[in-house]
Amino acid sequence: MLDFTFPEINQIFGDKQSDIFKAYGTKCAISDFAILLGGFVANGIYTSEGNTLKDRTGYWWTRTSDGDNDARVVIRNGNRDLDSVRKRYGGARPALPYSSISSFSSNGVRGANGLLEVEFGEYPQTVVTDIFSNSLENVYQQGVLQIVQKYTTDSVNYSDYDTDLQIREFSVYEYIGEKYIRFLGDQNASGETLSNGAQVEIGKPYWVKVEPIRWLVDERNDFAIAKKILFAGVQFNHIRNYMGDFLQTTIKKFMDQFFSKEIIINTNNLTRVVEQEKDLNGKNLRKQNPYGFHFESVSEEDIIRGALESNVSVFLHGRSSEGKSARVKQFDPDCEILYMRNATPDSLNGKSVYNAATGEMIDVPPTWYSRVLEKCETEPNKIHIVFFDELTNALPSIQGMAFNIVLDGEVNGKWKLPSNARIVAAGNDLNDSLAANQMAEPLFNRFAHVYIHTTVEQWLKWASTPANYYERLDYKEENQNMKIHPSIYAYVAYKSYSGMDVLRTPYTGDKPNADPRKWEMASKILYKTGQPEMLRALVGNELTRDFVAFAKSQVISVKDVIEHNYSESDFQMDLSQKFATAVGLSSVDDANFEVVREFMKQVGAEPRAAFETMWAYGDEKRLERLLELQMMEHNLQGGMKK
Repeated sequence: MLDFTFPEINQIFGDKQSDIFKAYGTKCAISDFAILLGGFVANGIYTSEGNTLKDRTGYWWTRTSDGDNDARVVIRNGNRDLDSVRKRYGGARPALPYSSISSFSSNGVRGANGLLEVEFGEYPQTVVTDIFSNSLENVYQQGVLQIVQKYTTDSVNYSDYDTDLQIREFSVYEYIGEKYIRFLGDQNASGETLSNGAQVEIGKPYWVKVEPIRWLVDERNDFAIAKKILFAGVQFNHIRNYMGDFLQTTIKKFMDQFFSKEIIINTNNLTRVVEQEKDLNGKNLRKQNPYGFHFESVSEEDIIRGALESNVSVFLHGRSSEGKSARVKQFDPDCEILYMRNATPDSLNGKSVYNAATGEMIDVPPTWYSRVLEKCETEPNKIHIVFFDELTNALPSIQGMAFNIVLDGEVNGKWKLPSNARIVAAGNDLNDSLAANQMAEPLFNRFAHVYIHTTVEQWLKWASTPANYYERLDYKEENQNMKIHPSIYAYVAYKSYSGMDVLRTPYTGDKPNADPRKWEMASKILYKTGQPEMLRALVGNELTRDFVAFAKSQVISVKDVIEHNYSESDFQMDLSQKFATAVGLSSVDDANFEVVREFMKQVGAEPRAAFETMWAYGDEKRLERLLELQMMEHNLQGGMKK
């Protein structure tokens, strides 16, 4: 995978003008660009502000036909030319309607020429320095780098015109918060110039940083074009004839099916959900992400928001003056704060007073509860927070009272918290405060745990946000699905089948661990947000990474089977994928069991047996039904043999 920068355009293309090219005093034909909703397309006309040799490195396709089987290209010196559509030398600079990305793009700036540039998506673009490359290579050889996603390219030799597209995947490794891909220099790339000006050496490892894609925007004509060539080596078309039917070209299909999805996999607010799609030969692609999850990274604020909306209590860890209270007030400026270090049983739980007139004891709720009740009734469409501040500095007896409120949503076993009330607690860890007390395990495990470390960027954002702009969380009463999310069911069952117990992990007292109640809380968050990365606040970082990898590996869902949304290619799995599928499908309900069971017969005998065992486990009625079906099939096979 090589990266390129771009030449100046000295050739005038046609008579029509575009804002992008007017800005540089250059004209182009709008017909050379594909403005297609939902599609990323190859283009190649751009005026660079650079004048160095590496700014002139590149060779890329336009979609324009010469009318005689060839396509127009832009060559290294900036001139246009014609070339065989079957060559693999060329690169691509995608273009798309600006309106299709304007709500997602960020970091917009205008140059001296007034041209708007925005960021949208990510792709490997810049080769790192040799010194940093050596550091990455050392860490890579130790096997500790985490793979977070993949990018797809063509693996065929650049001089091979006859072989159709052969997919190759590059793993993306995360290192200190940044992402990189690795490739080895080979004969194909030997001598080619990289973005740092160096030439490729055979056998040498290179690391390319994944960076935001910058787009040049023509606001008047509603399109954006990538500032750089983003990939190279894909044939414009495998078929010799090209008369301008760009929608049917190999490069267009490649970008629609692979490139366009991979650049947005970690873009905020976007989801990579691959539905039933076709490969380049028209066959069904194997399904990924059947649960419709958002796999992008999430911030601590995202986790707090998601937990509150899911009615999962949150505990904020951090040293004094890290801004824990400020985090809470961003979601509810009028939150009810209880300073637990000074709390008494009466102030927290209320009290009983003697009524001399009647001779009876009257239960009086605590004043904080009365205020919360009034707020929730006054604004029933908003979430209102009860904030237990300095909980770790409270006496163990007070922590026990708080546990009952968190556990049951009741005060003193008498007064229910309103349905739109939420609980957030905060405290210092033992190594941060001499006055802190360790929380008991049952109380610790009732929270999603967020570890606050305020950065300069976060502080400046908070400091510049007026209080009336804080994000008040809406409350909407919903019928919660009480069943565990199928992805969690599949994960726990599959791990158990593989001999690993993830239902419970050891409790350490300082980091989240897994237990049945935590998985139930995780299920609520997944149903509400669809963001598995939030689970780190419940079950810890390591288990969350493993769960995310499992969720991405699922190949087909119960819904797919019921709707017959699969093809023969979906059965081309390795053994681990087959068992993962069996585990995932074992969550099917009674009504659709036989449909899924028929599907599992095609997957294989052993995975089908595992599916049946997990579906019927511990349920006598299901066992009886399964035995009846097996008996009927046995009798039917016996009759056929006679």
